Formats: sequence, structure tokens, C-alpha cells
Amino acid sequence: MRAVLLRDLRLAMRVGGGFGLAIMFFLIVAVLVALGVGPDVALLSDISSGILWVIALLACLLSLDRIFSLDYEDGTLDHLVIAPLPLESVVLAKATAHWLTTGLPLGLVSPLVGLMLGLPAEGYLWLVLSLALGTPALSVIGTFGAALTLGLKRGGLLLSVLILPLYVPTLIFGAEVARRGSIGIELQTPLWMLLGLSFGVVAILPFASAAVLRINLR
Repeated sequence: MRAVLLRDLRLAMRVGGGFGLAIMFFLIVAVLVALGVGPDVALLSDISSGILWVIALLACLLSLDRIFSLDYEDGTLDHLVIAPLPLESVVLAKATAHWLTTGLPLGLVSPLVGLMLGLPAEGYLWLVLSLALGTPALSVIGTFGAALTLGLKRGGLLLSVLILPLYVPTLIFGAEVARRGSIGIELQTPLWMLLGLSFGVVAILPFASAAVLRINLR
């Protein structure tokens, strides 16, 4: 599992491997939103937490189709399926590598983007925390979608259509944590819901992804 994780991290760090692409997308779309909304600071402040979560969600989609496709094309995935290592562990390692190169960097740069969108200072900590708790679920759900669309032509588009509805609960609770934290009201309920959702996804979906991979590779 460690070898798979390190290999995926090395591939992501290479030129064109996808590392940094999510951050660039995050920053560019945030600038476009700020330009589109205009100079109304109050309006930007009101919608900033939700906008930031939507942009982060879309940024996580960018590299999902690469999770299994490279290994599928060069035959590595076939060897991983028959290896003594449980396939569920392989799936979890790949989801972890995706989170480390996508979700984690997005959380780290989110205060800077929040400042640009007028997010109240009280919301910075909760925005980072909500992304830290929610983006692992996005990566694991995305890994499941990547397994479903493995080997399909134009699978990237189909992957987005399949995965976006599954992202909705995480988006709702993550954005609500950030919103409530920024205005200083009670946020325990959405926070615990977000945490429970992430734990549930991480506990269940690797098994579903592994089963789908075995079916697709028969």
C-alpha cells in the first residue's frame, strides 16, 4: 500500500501529472467569481463560503480520471488486481494520494482565496477545517467514479455527471460549517454530519470501488 501511495505521489509531482492544477483552477475561478459579482463586498462576504466549497469541489474533479487510467493503460492495474495486496488497500492508497495532491493543498490555500472573496476573518479556521474533513470524502467518492468509468471513451465527462450528485451531501455540510463559522453561530450539527459522512465514505466505498474494478477487468 505504501509503495502504491508513493508511486502515485511521484506521478502527480511530474510535469503534467496534475499536482498544482487544482490550486491554479481554484485561484482562477475565485478571481472570475470576484470579477463577476463586482465590488459589492457585502455580497461577496455572504456567499464566499459556499462559493469556495463549490470551486474546491470542481477542482477535485480535474484529476479524477487519472486515478486508474494510467495504470490501466500500461497494464499495472492488472498486476495490482492479482497481487497479494488487497485491492481495497490499493484503492484507498490511490484515494489518499489524490487527497494529498488535491484536497490538502486546496485547504491550505483556501484562507488566501477567502481573503480575496471577503470571507470574514472568523471563518478562516472553519473553512480550512471543513475542507480538511470533507475533501477526503470527495477523493474517495471520485475514486469510486473513476473505477466505474474505467476504460470508457470520454469517461471524464461521464465521470463528472456520475460523481457530482454524490458530492452534494458533502458540499451542503461543508459549506454550512464554513458559513456558520464565519458568522459565529452554532455549527456542531453540520460539523458532526460532515465528519460522519467522511468516515462512512472512507469505510464503505473502497470495497465498492474494488468490486467494480474486478468486474471491469474481467
